[in-house]
Amino acid sequence: MTEVRAVGEAEYEGWLRAVATGFLRPPVLEEGQVEAFRRQTAASRLLGAFDGGRCVATFRSFPQEVTAVGGSAVPANAISAVTVAPTHRRRGLLSRMMGQDLAAAGERGDVVATLIAAEHPIYGRYGFGPATRSAEWTVEVSRAGLDRRWSGPGDGGRIDLVDGEDVRKLGPELYERVRRSQPGAVSRTPLWWEAATGAVRFGTDWTEPFYAVYRSASGEVDGMVSYRTEDTWRGNQPDCTATVNWLTASTPAAQGALWHYVCSIDWITRVESGRRGPDDLLPDLLPDPRAARLTTYTDWLWVRILDVVRALEARAYEGEGALVLEVVDGGGVLPGGRFRLEAGPQGASCTPTRAGSVDLTLDVGELARLWLGGESALRLAALGRVQEEREGAARKADALFRSAGRPWCPDLF
Repeated sequence: MTEVRAVGEAEYEGWLRAVATGFLRPPVLEEGQVEAFRRQTAASRLLGAFDGGRCVATFRSFPQEVTAVGGSAVPANAISAVTVAPTHRRRGLLSRMMGQDLAAAGERGDVVATLIAAEHPIYGRYGFGPATRSAEWTVEVSRAGLDRRWSGPGDGGRIDLVDGEDVRKLGPELYERVRRSQPGAVSRTPLWWEAATGAVRFGTDWTEPFYAVYRSASGEVDGMVSYRTEDTWRGNQPDCTATVNWLTASTPAAQGALWHYVCSIDWITRVESGRRGPDDLLPDLLPDPRAARLTTYTDWLWVRILDVVRALEARAYEGEGALVLEVVDGGGVLPGGRFRLEAGPQGASCTPTRAGSVDLTLDVGELARLWLGGESALRLAALGRVQEEREGAARKADALFRSAGRPWCPDLF
């Protein structure tokens, strides 16, 4: 029988080769990559399925924080490196690893679990729901209507090119400011910044990007962008593309200035935005928003609630009212149950209850979609994913759960 268990030190490289195989990458690791992965997984919990000494399935989880609506950070169990070898599919290996890991996360006191789903149909059966969305745009610069003679912000701020070392010094503080106000954003480790700037390399295809920093008139670092360029000429004319790896801004002025900067670089005719939030300012920052063509719009961060009471009490609520929720845990980790939520701008109280009639019945995965404020209970009810037990309850839930800004997770993990 295939054994599912923690990965020992001597099995580490075999586990990494199994990860590479699962993600259709060559199962050959260079020495530098192995050491980089060792650093990445130092604080991780590694599980593997072993058949005759060979690792045939992998699973990794690690500590993380997720920003709830209102800015509170809740402890999360982040899940990554989930693979099953093609020779061992449909044998329940993922279910065994997932069940073991989520049970341990609940015992530790994690409020939620998170992951980025490579395939949509897999994770709903474990109680996860797609709680944020991601969008990508392609900007045709010639149509955008921007002043290509632009020489910098007109608000007293400035933009400077910097190097990776500067990014590692300035980026973490900026990102922390941004993620405190962005529901769905997750914490970043120092290793994230090293990998994003090439100081640590997990693969052999690294290309050094450009980095630019926006400083406000007071000298505060309010924005930063990383981008790569493709040098293409057609008919003796430049037809070059700038691809944004990431852009972080704490103010609309910083975001607008950085997008204007990237779109104004000489020879650049096209800008690929990279992953952005679903309500990003980018299209409407342009004089002609139609110059930004939406190329990707998809689910991104999936959330699985492990502690209903703490999750609902951690977030802020703009509306005021009370709801009784019957939460069904199809993933089999929580006992499920009935919860009375009383919430308003001053805070929230959530208590298990057996009294009173139920307003809404929903799976824990659908509750996760409502938790981050980006989904509508009315829409879920129309789809048959939320059962309205009392007339008007879905509309009432919308008034409580929906947030002013949509959730977004800028990271892949």
